[in-house]
Amino acid sequence: MFLMDLFRRCHTCQHEHVSVQAEFSYCPDCGELIENEWYIVRCACCGIKEKAIIKNGEIMPEANFCHNCGGNEYIVEKLPKINFVDINYAVLVKKVVDNSNVREFTQCWDEKNMNKPLLLQQFL
Repeated sequence: MFLMDLFRRCHTCQHEHVSVQAEFSYCPDCGELIENEWYIVRCACCGIKEKAIIKNGEIMPEANFCHNCGGNEYIVEKLPKINFVDINYAVLVKKVVDNSNVREFTQCWDEKNMNKPLLLQQFL
């Protein structure tokens, strides 16, 4: 029993069940508010898109050099919204939103579905 408690405390949520379609959503596993951020990598010399990866917490191109011009410098660009053209090149970062400084909020119930009413929150 003690070993299970130890493993449970060391587990950090990876937010795998968070929907990638929403800009903000709550993680169903841990309950944290998650912001989906999309990033793309471009060559600093010629500006073409390169396939992005996350390595040791840093966003970088998959290849060590640009296949177009041979340069090894790159620019990381945050996308406001993802589109189907950039989906093959972009990388998704799920960032936890710190809402500890929120002091007031308003709650209202959405009773369209009487079987399962939803609680909607609006932070001020």
